[in-house]
Amino acid sequence: MEQFWQQTSSLLWSIIRRPTIVDILDIAIVAFLLYRLLMLTRDTRASQVLKGLGILFVLYWASDVLGFKALNWILNLVVNSGAVVLVVLFQKELRSALEQIGRASSTRLDRIRQGDPRVRIDMREKCISELTTAITNLSRRRVGALVVIEQQTGLKDVIESGTHIDAEISAPLIENIFEPNTPLHDGAVIIRGYRVEAAACILTLSENTSISRELGTRHRAALGISETTDSITLIVSEETGTISMARGGRLTRHLDGRFLRQTLESIYPESGGANLLSLLLTKTKHRSKQEGEKT
Repeated sequence: MEQFWQQTSSLLWSIIRRPTIVDILDIAIVAFLLYRLLMLTRDTRASQVLKGLGILFVLYWASDVLGFKALNWILNLVVNSGAVVLVVLFQKELRSALEQIGRASSTRLDRIRQGDPRVRIDMREKCISELTTAITNLSRRRVGALVVIEQQTGLKDVIESGTHIDAEISAPLIENIFEPNTPLHDGAVIIRGYRVEAAACILTLSENTSISRELGTRHRAALGISETTDSITLIVSEETGTISMARGGRLTRHLDGRFLRQTLESIYPESGGANLLSLLLTKTKHRSKQEGEKT
């Protein structure tokens, strides 16, 4: 550890004495990474842990300077195992950060190619209308619902926890799934593109202690999946019929039909853009398959 501090001091002195473009770039990258780490842990329990680790580093430095050998020895043991401690304490945040990096590296064309080949240009308006109708009807009847719309982060593991459906989105289907005392009403519905992939799926509850106690399991489950993925979840409260939306670890409540439709329009691409390309890709695959059969 003493060698580490000596190398760090030497590096800082070198940078202060004669900074180069490489040094400036290095500092900028480290500053950006620290900033992203602070933003990632903001408003979470990890932020308090991060502050505690910072205090430990300051105490370690101070004990070394002041000559407190016993205290310095104890803190040295903690600091030396700091990497392992960080992985254990921040495994949730690290997973979220890696998922964000993975989402940034994916392209829109990748999402289109992974889409269902039966997607058509006119399906966008139908999908938005059917979802809006289903959610508002469930809200009016005060029937609890939990609908997760997949984005760039795949939800295969969540889909496998439920019952596979693979059907076109329709208001009667969604309303029937969440009808009380039916086999699939308890759990979440997963929507991928323009199709209902699965129902009765199990979601991990959020561990955020700042969530209001008046919110039930559905809202906590919606926040839980929104904290680890970029999915968008629509919730209907069984007690009040209130429509809510969970996105990016945040909950927006008391939505009306107009805002719900605007949200769905922002989720799905405009007609003729991505859908048209998906249709062209489907036709190309179909033509290649026919040529292969002829040969």
